[in-house]
Amino acid sequence: MFESIGNETLRTMKILVNVMPKPSVLDPQGAAAAEALKHLGLAGVGRVRIGKVVEIELPDNTEESEIHRAARELLSNPVIEDYSITK
Repeated sequence: MFESIGNETLRTMKILVNVMPKPSVLDPQGAAAAEALKHLGLAGVGRVRIGKVVEIELPDNTEESEIHRAARELLSNPVIEDYSITK
């Protein structure tokens, strides 16, 4: 992808930061969704976990360590959430 800034064209990339509750953390939203799915007649519903996905467009030369730092310090709560990054 390309983004124009003034006369300059920068090469950009989109990344996805997936944030999910840690497996050991209670997920009341997920439990409620699981019950609602069962009430809709969906058979065999197991555990449901609800998280978030953040899409970010960044310059192509952004250091991976900076992306991880943003995900760890801003986009997730490392005490109760795990994150993964998809480019």
